[in-house]
Amino acid sequence: MTTSAGVSPGGLLPAERDPVVACGIYVDGARVPGDRSPAEAVAEVRDRGTGFVWIGLFAPDAEQIRDVTEAFGLHELAVEDAVHAHQRPKLELYADNLFTVFKTVRYVEHESPTTANEIVESGEIMVFLGRDYVITVRHGDHSPLGELRRELEDQPARLAAGPAVVLHAIADRVVDDYLAVVEAFEGDVDVIETAVFAPHSEIGVEQMYLFKRELTELRRAVMPLTGPLRKLSEDHCGPLVPEMLHSYFRNVNDHLTIVVERLVSFDELLTTLVNATLAKVSLQQNNDMRKISSWVAIIAVPTMVVGVYGMNFDHMPELRWRYGYPLVLSMILIACLVLYRMFKRNRWL
Repeated sequence: MTTSAGVSPGGLLPAERDPVVACGIYVDGARVPGDRSPAEAVAEVRDRGTGFVWIGLFAPDAEQIRDVTEAFGLHELAVEDAVHAHQRPKLELYADNLFTVFKTVRYVEHESPTTANEIVESGEIMVFLGRDYVITVRHGDHSPLGELRRELEDQPARLAAGPAVVLHAIADRVVDDYLAVVEAFEGDVDVIETAVFAPHSEIGVEQMYLFKRELTELRRAVMPLTGPLRKLSEDHCGPLVPEMLHSYFRNVNDHLTIVVERLVSFDELLTTLVNATLAKVSLQQNNDMRKISSWVAIIAVPTMVVGVYGMNFDHMPELRWRYGYPLVLSMILIACLVLYRMFKRNRWL
């Protein structure tokens, strides 16, 4: 599994581009026309006394996020996590806002799971949620939020409920992606299972460990999210998450539970397949050792006879006899054939 962060789709480094992907004001669920900086947007919303700001950032560094931090009064520890990324899913509640981390995942297409080098790619979405703002910080090119923003803008009645709706929509999208990845991953596991138990299959232990590694990374992205979603579905976040949204977060948590259960079953199955693969490898090694031992035994017969007759003694049996040489060769050949038939009958060869 790889983590995509720090490079824009166009290949520019973070310092060479504007990290603000979008900045909009929403009043009664409708976006207010016009372009504004984050500071101007939050000032306008607070002057209005209604609505909220939704700012989208892509892989900002500490300098680029400073203006947003000062305009919204974000906690320095949460900002540090948002800049450096590589965080586990979590929810942290501060005085007037909360900070949530989601791990995003994407299934990497490949020709065959038996030859793939990568199965899942991961990224991150961090969300700062306040009374009148929501700020998303994205790391990874595979998890854009533009489509999600457009879908919500087409549902003004939904957006009118406040910025927590955006947090729910992101959580729902992330978990839906988990389900899609798990479906694809299950297909690969089925192929691997068939290959492991197929006669004369060539799948190796290394490929099994690759799947275990990818599954472990997937579990690390999914399982820690259970705690934050449970808090969002209960009354742990105060007025930042209205009570009307608790049932929606519970529904997302239910979907996450399904993903977790399937990952646990995959882990158990892959453990079984790893053990089966190791047993096949051990059996193959035993068969190879039998073949080697058989040929060593066969070769030992002429080696022993030739070694005896290679000693330079004057008085040796049949040394001067005309038929001694062909007789010895015949005896060597017969002995080798007998050993070969015996090993073949016992399936050592």
